[in-house]
Amino acid sequence: MLHDFPLYAYIPASDLARARQFYEGKLGLRPKEVREGGVAYAFGGGTACFLYLTPNAGTSQASQAFWSVEDVDGLIVKLKARGVVFEDYDIPGEKSPQGAITAGGAKAAWFKDSEGNIMALIEEVPGS
Repeated sequence: MLHDFPLYAYIPASDLARARQFYEGKLGLRPKEVREGGVAYAFGGGTACFLYLTPNAGTSQASQAFWSVEDVDGLIVKLKARGVVFEDYDIPGEKSPQGAITAGGAKAAWFKDSEGNIMALIEEVPGS
C-alpha cells in the first residue's frame, strides 16, 4: 500500500539557524520552502527532507538518512574541502583511501551534521 507513495525524511535540529548554515553552506543545499519551525529541501527523484526544530536532535546513534550517490570517494573529497568531517567507523570491509567502506554491495561514508545527526553517502557496488 505505502510503496506507491514518496517517502520523506525528517532531520532534527536543536538550532535551526546553525543547521541551515551546515546544510546550505557546507552541503550546498537550497531551501525549497521555509515554513514555521523548519525548512524543506528537495533532492533528485522527487525526494525531499524537512529540517525541523526539536530538542531531540543528535540523539540517535544510527543514520538519520542517506544520499544514494554515484561516486562516494569523489564526494568525500569535495565535502571535506567544504569543511565536512567524516566519521571513521571500525566496520568490516575494504576501506578506500578517502575512508569509505565497501561491503555488502555498497560503498558508504558517514558524517555528522552540525546537530550531531549521522548522515550517509551510499554508492551501490554490484558484486562487492
